[in-house]
Amino acid sequence: MTNGKQKLVVIGNGMAGINTVEQILKLTDKYEITVLGNEPHPNYNRIMLSYVLEGSKTIEDIILNDLQWYEDQGISLYTGKTVRSIDGERKRIHTEDGLEIDYDVALVATGSQSFILPIPGKELPGVIGFRDIADCSAMLEAAKTYKKAAVIGGGLLGLEAAKGLVNLGMDVTVIHLMEDLMERQLDREASAMLKAELERQGIKFAMQMQTSEVYGQDRVQGLRFSDGSELEADLVVMAVGIKPNIQVAVQSGMETNRGIVVDDLMRTSVPDVYAVGECVEHRGTCYGLVAPLFEQGSVIAKHLAGADTEGYMGSVVSTKLKISGVDVFSAGEFITQPEHTVIVAKDEWKRTYKKVLLRENKIVGTVLFGDVSESASLQKYVRQQTLMTDEIYGQIMGTGCSKDGAKTLSAEIMADDEIVCGCNGVTKKAIVDAINENGLTTVDEIKACTGATRSCGGCKPVVEQILQYVLGDSFKTTAKQGICGCTTLSRDEIVAAIKTKGLTTTREVMNVLGWHNDEGCSKCRPALNYYLGMINPDTYENEEDSRFVNERLHANIQKDGTFTVVPRMYGGVTTPEDLKKIADVSLKYNVKVVKVTGGQRLDLIGVRKEDLPKVWEELDMPSGYAYAKSLRTVKTCVGSQFCRFGTQDSMGMGELLERKFERLDFPAKFKLAVNGCPRNCAESCTKDIGIVGNDGGWEIFIGGNGGIKARLADSLCKVKTDDELIDIVGSVMQLYRETGQYLERTSEWVERTGLEEIRKAVVHDVDHRKALVERIEFALQQVEDPWKKIINDADSRKNLFEVVTPSVL
Repeated sequence: MTNGKQKLVVIGNGMAGINTVEQILKLTDKYEITVLGNEPHPNYNRIMLSYVLEGSKTIEDIILNDLQWYEDQGISLYTGKTVRSIDGERKRIHTEDGLEIDYDVALVATGSQSFILPIPGKELPGVIGFRDIADCSAMLEAAKTYKKAAVIGGGLLGLEAAKGLVNLGMDVTVIHLMEDLMERQLDREASAMLKAELERQGIKFAMQMQTSEVYGQDRVQGLRFSDGSELEADLVVMAVGIKPNIQVAVQSGMETNRGIVVDDLMRTSVPDVYAVGECVEHRGTCYGLVAPLFEQGSVIAKHLAGADTEGYMGSVVSTKLKISGVDVFSAGEFITQPEHTVIVAKDEWKRTYKKVLLRENKIVGTVLFGDVSESASLQKYVRQQTLMTDEIYGQIMGTGCSKDGAKTLSAEIMADDEIVCGCNGVTKKAIVDAINENGLTTVDEIKACTGATRSCGGCKPVVEQILQYVLGDSFKTTAKQGICGCTTLSRDEIVAAIKTKGLTTTREVMNVLGWHNDEGCSKCRPALNYYLGMINPDTYENEEDSRFVNERLHANIQKDGTFTVVPRMYGGVTTPEDLKKIADVSLKYNVKVVKVTGGQRLDLIGVRKEDLPKVWEELDMPSGYAYAKSLRTVKTCVGSQFCRFGTQDSMGMGELLERKFERLDFPAKFKLAVNGCPRNCAESCTKDIGIVGNDGGWEIFIGGNGGIKARLADSLCKVKTDDELIDIVGSVMQLYRETGQYLERTSEWVERTGLEEIRKAVVHDVDHRKALVERIEFALQQVEDPWKKIINDADSRKNLFEVVTPSVL
């Protein structure tokens, strides 16, 4: 003992081990804690690696406990240390580099590693697993050079890796041995829906294929299958499963099987040595999901703190897919058997699927696709094998209310010890206590206090429900969040202050409204720049320094430092003359790739920064605004001009709308599509505004999104004339410009504002619509083509694009 404290040494710096430490620290201070980790990083969220891979988060974003946290808690952290063995008799831990550390209590939390198929070629460069930051970094680096990736394994981890690699621009094929994806978590119906959705997002699949060999010379070149067929690949990711890391336990003489064998108190066969996490085997089961590991850690923490615990009884596992834009959940039993009573709801339009399995009227399993809002409730029901009632049926199927007529919140029926945030092991009780004891009123405050929502964010809806449940009627009036950490003011408060106080610059806004950070940040400065320009389009001078780099330079920067130029093609229509200019300019300036986009335009990829103004000048075409939070594309089908099914002139209307509304700033990028008939060749159902022609006129849809957070557009209204169509489209745009939060896509705006409120403002209230149209027309009179502006402004051209060569004396 040191200073009266026992020495607790944790072998492993991952989520299971450090969560156990966090729970111990909450219960007792009787331990002096040392942590040994074999990676060079502090504790990070391994669950979030898929988000790092797809580019929506950085390594820094997924750090759970930074180095300062260890220091603040008095924990001695050793990174880059691999433990060789534990001497149970001397109570001493040995690392591979010769370090020896004595302990009173030891905790083994060594996790797991990717299972690599024992096939020829597995050792070739370019063959990796997907388990840690090193694997993630290797994939990010490979994507810079190589284009074809193969992911072996159609389970949770493999699909996350595949989506990330697609987002990095790779051509990705998932190879799966079985007939269905995620067959250990999903039934055939949900699996088929998942496969169709991922195919829409660009992932290819080779199902029921067995990989027999990885071939290549100095690096992987492809895969060979048992049927003799082959697949070219520059990168191979093996995601066929995980294998518990039990080497330390084996070297130390512990009882092991598939994992380190533990009892209900998580004790190993060596006295005073415990184990937790994916390295553990409890009652014959190894768990590879987060929630069970936190439940195990809770048992260890209580036991080591001297608190009562009944021990770990095992877990009812559940799975939630973390790929952005795909919501999938399953818990308990999911394959229908003859003894099951089945409750099923499928909506092909909304792409949702819900199945609940009963045995003897008890809820024993569930599968959700597309809408996982009831996952917390169903997980509880499955765990407790709750008897189905009419009230529960109404709640989970969205058809009923509680006995007093009010719709029951999922949070209301959750048990106190139920884990809300699986990433960080935060229970409902921890959140409720934090709200009551600290007067918390927002999700951000709960995140800072408890850690809930700080990782994947999937639990945010449940956290909001808990807030509403605890605060009651005061929830809506108190739950206000600032637009960033520099201010507590909301978007609406800032916009109102700009109008009433006559504020004219971002600096003035920050000074007058009391920003915490005098310089602002990368979140608030672009937002303020947009709000000021939206409010005063005729007098506000755009602040280039407050715009993102792509918007400052009017072109998309690529990862090699070159840029993409996208000229405007109205309605996706061009001419032979313009195509010739594009070809001539591409040859002259050594454009690397000319790519046809999904928005029916041409990307000129690989233009040097200093060549941009010359390329724009010689093209003599308008900017396509592919870099801006503005009107990007108006996609069209050929419509009544050529198609035998076309009922309306979609190309003509698409060109008219694009010419009318181009160059205008929006809170986020904005896309339109115009179909000449309901066959949806222009994909109107996934656009911010989608327009579908029919025999009686046009139908307008809003709030669609085909990106990371996919959403089908909602039908707003039907109109009979082109003039009415143009007015309503313009009024929707202006309403979104005036009420949308910066960076909020229309898919989120529609859900936040409410379709009926929008319909009332732009369809039913004709006077309000007319006022919106007048304001957007006024704003449109102030805009100009940015490429021509740069071409005609020698100073801007010199300051932004000319490369200064230092003189040599």
